[in-house]
Amino acid sequence: MTYDAFYPGALWLDTAGRPIQAHGGSVIFDNGKFYWYGENKEFTRGDGAVWHWGVRCYSSTDLYNWTDEGLIIPPDTEDPASPLHPRSMVDRPHILYNRRTGKYVCWLKIMRPDGTQASTVLTADALLGPYTIVRTGLMPLGMSAGDFDLAAASDGKGYYYFERVHSETICADLTDDYTDVTGYYSTHFPHHEGPPFVREATAHFMRRGKHYLLTSGTTGYKPNPSEAAVADTWHGPYTVLGNPHRGDESDTSFHSQISSVFKVPGKRDLYIALADRWIPDHMEWDYREYKKEYQKHFDPDFEGEVRDPGWLGDRQVDTSRARYVWLPIRFEGEIPVIRWRDRWTLDEFE
Repeated sequence: MTYDAFYPGALWLDTAGRPIQAHGGSVIFDNGKFYWYGENKEFTRGDGAVWHWGVRCYSSTDLYNWTDEGLIIPPDTEDPASPLHPRSMVDRPHILYNRRTGKYVCWLKIMRPDGTQASTVLTADALLGPYTIVRTGLMPLGMSAGDFDLAAASDGKGYYYFERVHSETICADLTDDYTDVTGYYSTHFPHHEGPPFVREATAHFMRRGKHYLLTSGTTGYKPNPSEAAVADTWHGPYTVLGNPHRGDESDTSFHSQISSVFKVPGKRDLYIALADRWIPDHMEWDYREYKKEYQKHFDPDFEGEVRDPGWLGDRQVDTSRARYVWLPIRFEGEIPVIRWRDRWTLDEFE
């Protein structure tokens, strides 16, 4: 099948006719091609046996039609203790190219059995790999580090935005080789009452000298309202602008969770919000109904009965069927706005 437009929420096939598996993903424009990489969930069918099957990458020349380039980071099926073992809870790969070292640097979030979250860092000489682990079990700044994004300034300096689990958002400077943090950091969006208000799924982008962060709340694979914030510098302070998803009566970011934002080269002002619809078979999810249940679950002083809100990306969720919701970001002054589109094309934008 050949595509000539984006169809948010619809099944998206690669050029070989197979469902694209690049969840929690990002797009890089490299050497004249687009590359889309993310979590391969093809075997994550809700039986608890497989959380991921490596990081898969696709290439394209038009952003509509994608050719499978294979597993750029394969699972380690031999070592159950490896952070890359299929049962390891690997999420949200992000890759930066380091001009100083000539390396592609990939960070992975690893959710561990004890509830803490750590990072595994890999490097490669080429975007498509092979990648070699250089750090594992990394607790940046001594913190349990959840969903994150990596970004680099025009001078090559790197930054790491992450959720300090169930607490706040951190912006940390990366070392020159992008494989660790320097120790300098700033804190943002404190939500000491815990989920669902704590911000995760952080996506950073820049526009006209301003820094933007798009985040979701914390409700596992079930969707919730997004939030946009803007600042003049990498470390802020950030001003919260509210929910960018206009007309979303479900309060679920159009039943999706943003993973990253991509500025389309050659277009004057076109940014695409890349998002996952993790559970497309359960569109009846009502965030407003379950919000209080999440609050009870994380309130140490609550003594009553707590209904299970299905938090933390339950292993029993079939994410092999997850879909993608790619939508254009428009701006009202400095405020990013995302509206629903059943179909849209790049040609609609200058």
